[in-house]
Amino acid sequence: MDIIPVPAFSDNYIWLVHDAESGETAVVDPGDAAPVLVELDRRGWRLNQIWNTHWHPDHTGGNLQLKDATGARISGPDSSRIPGRDIALTEGSEVCIGRHVGRVIEVPGHTLDHVALIFEKDGVAFVGDTLFAMGCGRLFEGTPEQMHSSLQRLAALPDATRLFCAHEYTLANAEFAAHAEPSNDEIASRLIQVKAMRDRDEITLPTTVAQERETNPFVRAKDVPTFARLRTEKDSFR
Repeated sequence: MDIIPVPAFSDNYIWLVHDAESGETAVVDPGDAAPVLVELDRRGWRLNQIWNTHWHPDHTGGNLQLKDATGARISGPDSSRIPGRDIALTEGSEVCIGRHVGRVIEVPGHTLDHVALIFEKDGVAFVGDTLFAMGCGRLFEGTPEQMHSSLQRLAALPDATRLFCAHEYTLANAEFAAHAEPSNDEIASRLIQVKAMRDRDEITLPTTVAQERETNPFVRAKDVPTFARLRTEKDSFR
């Protein structure tokens, strides 16, 4: 399974997923069709599937153009807000590319219908805007209880699982994490590393479950009130 980042807008990552054995290609959260079509053409890949984690336009805005251009089938949460959706994804659903099988888990909080795609045998998870490197999504629709539970589900995956989220927010998240846990040496070290990577204009993703357990204050929150306090602080942190 080859996973390729396609930068979009100011800080989005669209993920192209390719299985060389079958020749199949999927795209995760294509907010913009144009860079996806350019990358597909450059690599000589044909798009077969579109996977959406949630309905926000910066994740679904390219759905219809890509579907029209390639005939790809669209899978996404069971919501009328997913443009062009063919297949509804709910807890326990599966998505497949070649012989790679991913299970769907529901991770509400950022939106009520957010899902994550977990390819356990590949050690890969596409987590959309639920979990970011050293951070988590804003609570646009869900509750602190829902988001805390969703993060704990993702944090329960094996340590080596690579987490592919949808935005380059790591530096801002690392700065807040250092504020939230000033005595955490792992966070301090990772902040230095992330600053250096961004100075070189390098992508900071994917992250891993192990890294997030050590350096993500939202994952590390022991209870809902602590999580809610951190989320409120992050919303106004500069």
